[in-house]
Amino acid sequence: MAIIGDSQTICLVERFVELWNDESDYIEAYTSGSTGVPKMIKLSKTDMKVSAQATCDFFGVDGNSLVFLPLAVDYIAGKMMVVRAEVCGADIMVEPPSNQPLKTCPSAPIQLAAVVPSQVDGLLASKWVGLVQNLIVGGAPLSEADEKKLIDSGLRAYATYGMTETCSHVAIRRLGEKVYHALPTVRFSTDERGCLVINSEVLSFGELVTNDIVKLHGPDSFEWEGRYDNVINSGGIKVLPENIERKLSDLMKGREYYVTSRPSEKWGDEVVLVVEGENPVDGLEDYAAKFLLKAERPKAVINVGQLKRTQRGKLIRTLPEKQ
Repeated sequence: MAIIGDSQTICLVERFVELWNDESDYIEAYTSGSTGVPKMIKLSKTDMKVSAQATCDFFGVDGNSLVFLPLAVDYIAGKMMVVRAEVCGADIMVEPPSNQPLKTCPSAPIQLAAVVPSQVDGLLASKWVGLVQNLIVGGAPLSEADEKKLIDSGLRAYATYGMTETCSHVAIRRLGEKVYHALPTVRFSTDERGCLVINSEVLSFGELVTNDIVKLHGPDSFEWEGRYDNVINSGGIKVLPENIERKLSDLMKGREYYVTSRPSEKWGDEVVLVVEGENPVDGLEDYAAKFLLKAERPKAVINVGQLKRTQRGKLIRTLPEKQ
């Protein structure tokens, strides 16, 4: 494996490679912090190798390939791109994390690149984006707008599903499709809440119960619907903010927004729409009456200067203080 890029980033990657090749059975990694403060956990190197090989097999990464990493190696997505290169003998091109990835011309077509949603616009603006053969986007859900941009670009792009505890993704969805398909290392089921349960005979966690509500298509595929911890109980009816956001996507084109809730004497909790920027949402009432269930219709719109996000770019879905 050859590491190509600026010297400072190469040093960071080489430091991780040293840890990868030492006598320890584990690698330490930070969780994403999507539901709280990021925490350090230990990951089995054996699990990481199994996961890396499955991804390399899926995307045809081998000893003749070049992969591209514009992500920090502190987090699992960055670590796993390095492990994939190590396991499969591929060369890896690295850049410091930024919202303008692929600043330099790669030495060969890129067999696999990994980015987070905040990097999509910058990647598409690169003059060398056409050299990317396969792209995986993870770390946070893709917006409808970003997904459309990637589809329209002609890139062979995929959304990933996984978490630090599963050594990166365990399922992949081709953009433009709704269904996530399992890698060979796992099988899926659901619990009594309708949340995804990940089962594996080859990864050390064995069984992992998530808080992701899904529509299960079988033991190897599902549609992601939303987070159980985000469910809003309004007047005794449970609604998913993520589902409301999808329904609002046509009305909200070009705007950043999310759905959350606030206490209500009448409903217990009521749906509110939080929108970045000061401009009003024209036509919301008529649109909601046509496309949303009664319990899903926002009772208020809250405009904020900038939506809050985690360090990894995930929306922090709290109710803004000023209402």
